[in-house]
Amino acid sequence: MREWCLRTRIAAQGRVLPVLRHQPEYRPAAAGKCRRAAAAEARRREQELEAERYVRPGQLSPRREVPGHIALPAYALDKHGRPRERDSARPKDAETIALMRVAGRAAAEILGVLGEAVRPGITTDDLDAIAHEECIKRGGYPSPLGYNGFPKSLCTSVNEVICHGIPDSTVLQDGDIVNCDVTIFLDGFHGDTNATFLVGDVDAESRRLVEVTRECLEHGIAAVRPGGTVRDIGRAIQAHAESNGFGVVRAFVGHGIGRSFHSDPQVYHYDNPSARTLLETGMTFTIEPMITIGDWRHEMWDDGWTAVTVDRSRTAQFEHMLVVTDDGAEILTRA
Repeated sequence: MREWCLRTRIAAQGRVLPVLRHQPEYRPAAAGKCRRAAAAEARRREQELEAERYVRPGQLSPRREVPGHIALPAYALDKHGRPRERDSARPKDAETIALMRVAGRAAAEILGVLGEAVRPGITTDDLDAIAHEECIKRGGYPSPLGYNGFPKSLCTSVNEVICHGIPDSTVLQDGDIVNCDVTIFLDGFHGDTNATFLVGDVDAESRRLVEVTRECLEHGIAAVRPGGTVRDIGRAIQAHAESNGFGVVRAFVGHGIGRSFHSDPQVYHYDNPSARTLLETGMTFTIEPMITIGDWRHEMWDDGWTAVTVDRSRTAQFEHMLVVTDDGAEILTRA
């Protein structure tokens, strides 16, 4: 393309007049290509900034040691952490329930200690260290450690992580939410509970998510009665969550518990017609709804444990371990 330098011409009247120069040829296709490239670059940068807000795997610390005087669950003696047997859903006797109250109270106490420790700047590995030491202090074994190969003593699930997050070097930031899932093996029985905590100044939508999730657990517990079914629990939870505009995760369930970490019955947190198991006085299990702001579907990280929402929307969870009584349910995980 030619370019013309600006010149001047002396007119007969003595005035200096600019000479109009040939302009570069306008090419619509080239201009459109530039605009599309700029828009693509803006989208890419926006996606990068969005991704920076998501949780990413951090660095794992070495496995924590358990003193020799601590009684181990059977799976801790297997190199792969596989349970050797699984309890049935049969009702427990009074002596067993008494021991489960002790384990449940210990788990609740540890959860309370963790809640006090949650703050901006602490790592999830720091929380794991606290949970580990608190279990040992009470004479118990941190049930997650080694279970089917899980490497830590606590599950920490931040923001879009639904459950089974592995504690690592991840630093909690102001505005995060984090679920701490505590289980202790004490005197031959597991006590299991969890809660979602606010980290610093949290936005209103996330605070409402956490509150509604807590209410969902309460609605699920209120649905427990002898002669009822597991389906009743899920129906009550789903109704409350969806009436508040939230979703219910389907893939992960509550479970029977006692000498085994996980056993029957499976407790669905949504209205599942196949959940026909009858509830009987003396049955023990957990209810632990996972509620989402957006899509309830999940994806798995490559670690095989960490589950996240497909749309990376935030999610919260609360859990209690309970026993069915003659007139409802008794929560076993109260401090």
